[in-house]
Amino acid sequence: MPRNLLITLFLLLLGPAAQAAVTYQTPAEFLDFAFAGTPPEPQVVWLTGERKQIVEQILGHPYASLRVRYWRAGKRSAWILEEIGKELPITVGVAVDDHAIAAIRVLVFRESRGWEIRHGFFTDQFRDARLNADKQLDRHIDGISGATLSVRAMKKLARLALYLDAATRQDDVTPTP
Repeated sequence: MPRNLLITLFLLLLGPAAQAAVTYQTPAEFLDFAFAGTPPEPQVVWLTGERKQIVEQILGHPYASLRVRYWRAGKRSAWILEEIGKELPITVGVAVDDHAIAAIRVLVFRESRGWEIRHGFFTDQFRDARLNADKQLDRHIDGISGATLSVRAMKKLARLALYLDAATRQDDVTPTP
């Protein structure tokens, strides 16, 4: 059997494991975008007590970390968050301005399917979305056939960013050294 054919068969058998992470935008690039080239110093919010419980309700599971780093200047905040799509984390940047989503971007996508969520036709639906009293988005977000779990992850992260933005406006926070 020719060597190229063996390599091709091997890669096909690996399937999703052969899929490498694709970086569409670095966190630094996202922060430059969110704050017009002048990002503020990062701050940290701790996920404890009631806040931890609400985060678990939004995600349907505990967040992977006990603290979340974010950036705030005036009424605008930026969040770089991760959520599992099907099997691997999707890294997303969310800019919140005056309690509404100003922009949401897929920064790093690691799954073998669902990458279509990075396109504007999908992410533009989140613009100006807010949380309602039930901590749900105030609008319907159309899904993408074949990307159900990635769409679900994006909606959860949008809700999480909006919730944490509101929570940190009420609390004192710890600046990152």
